[in-house]
Amino acid sequence: MAGHSKWANIKHRKAAQDAKRGKIFTKIIRELVVASRQGGAEIMDNPGLRQTVDKALAANMKRDTIDKAIQRGAGGPETENYDEQIYEGYGVGGVAILVKCLTDNVNRTVSQVRSTFAKAGGSLSTSGSVSYLFKQRGQLFFTADTDEYDLIEAALDAGADDIISHTDGSFEVLTEPKEFIEVKMVLHKAGFIGSGEITMLPSTSVTLKLNEAGTIMHLVNALEELDDVQDVYTNADIPTNIIEELLE
Repeated sequence: MAGHSKWANIKHRKAAQDAKRGKIFTKIIRELVVASRQGGAEIMDNPGLRQTVDKALAANMKRDTIDKAIQRGAGGPETENYDEQIYEGYGVGGVAILVKCLTDNVNRTVSQVRSTFAKAGGSLSTSGSVSYLFKQRGQLFFTADTDEYDLIEAALDAGADDIISHTDGSFEVLTEPKEFIEVKMVLHKAGFIGSGEITMLPSTSVTLKLNEAGTIMHLVNALEELDDVQDVYTNADIPTNIIEELLE
């Protein structure tokens, strides 16, 4: 799974650059609206909202913008009605793909997602055909200059499930979803500053060759560009040397 983790790590480290685009802010605002509608406007009492606020702050969104989105979702005059939709499909090489969307027009969204899959040689599948391969986990990344032994001790004391050391020297801390925020806060107080989120991790992976990896990365990027798509998860395992070659 090293390739999958490295790809995810690279995406997190690029988040600050990507957040300069207005589209990223629009998607985060949509998440804030939905999270506050579902669980209320009190950040400390709403884990989903708390996670989204962390994401917004990491993307350098202004607090005033965050607060306005929360109030809209909590029943303000501009409340939007978004439905969460999960689409499942396959890309080249048999890669399993989950696409999480928030949409106010399901017909538009499914049409765009289906077309994007088709253009990259993939296809949508039936509900349940892919989701069983994924499990929701909390995932935190730390750079190679992190003290491994101190991180392991702090993470396990905080309630983390596992700590993974990658070949590039970076570290990955895994948690149960309900423990993610607490573990992140404890590690932050201990001086360990990392990026992460609650994500969907695959139980099995598909190792890709250069041409397949390029097609899958293009498909994921194209899906993420769609306005209604919030997150894309795959079980692609891309070797580090291929990732670096494709990102050059």
